Amino acid sequence: RRRHSERTTTTQLLRTFNPDYRVVFVGDATMSPYEIVQPGGSVEHWNAESGATWMQRVVAHFPRLVWLNPEPEERWEHTPSLRLARDLVGGRMFPLTLRGLDGAIAALKRRETVVPELETDPA
Repeated sequence: RRRHSERTTTTQLLRTFNPDYRVVFVGDATMSPYEIVQPGGSVEHWNAESGATWMQRVVAHFPRLVWLNPEPEERWEHTPSLRLARDLVGGRMFPLTLRGLDGAIAALKRRETVVPELETDPA
C-alpha cells in the first residue's frame, strides 16, 4: 500500500537535493532490458521517457553516486539489464560485500565528472 501512497518523483528529488549529496542505489538490476531502454517499459506505470533517460539525469545531478549489487559478481556479465545499469552509473557498481563496500565508499569520496552515455540497443 505504501508504495502507491507515498511517492517522490524523480524531478522532485533532483530539485530538492543538491549535487553534494551522495547517492547509493541497492538492487540486483535484473529485469528486462526493455524496462530500462524503452519509454513505457516500466511494469508499474507508463512513463513517456525511458528509465535510462531518468538514470542519466540522476547520475548527471549527483556526481557521487554508486550502485551496490547483491548478485554475485561472476553473474554480472550474463545479465543484459545489469550490464546496462552498470554502464548507466559509469561503472560505479560494486558487489554487496565488504570489498565492494570499501570500493563504493572510496568512489563516493571522489567527485566523478564523466556522465556516461548509454547505448540504447541492448542487442
